[in-house]
Amino acid sequence: MLEMRRRRANILPHRAATALVTTGPFAWSRNPIYLANGLLLLGLGGLFDNAWFFVAAPVAAFATDRLAIRREERHLEALFGAAWSVYFGRVRRWLGRRMTS
Repeated sequence: MLEMRRRRANILPHRAATALVTTGPFAWSRNPIYLANGLLLLGLGGLFDNAWFFVAAPVAAFATDRLAIRREERHLEALFGAAWSVYFGRVRRWLGRRMTS
């Protein structure tokens, strides 16, 4: 969220994007905030020794992908066009950079 603020990007998910942030954690994941939420669930599962958190993490990731991420990606593609396409081709949805030749 700090990187989004530095780039003057809207951080409210129900409002239109104001900038395409591709730096900081966004250079490694197109969805670092959602990724952190999933990792938090896994960490809580370990901390509290509760298997339900381990079940909840992939369920939450799947729901987030279907209910938020795909819609957000269509929105970003419409707003940022070629810049989004380059970013989309370079950085994976959840984690990692694509190999380019």
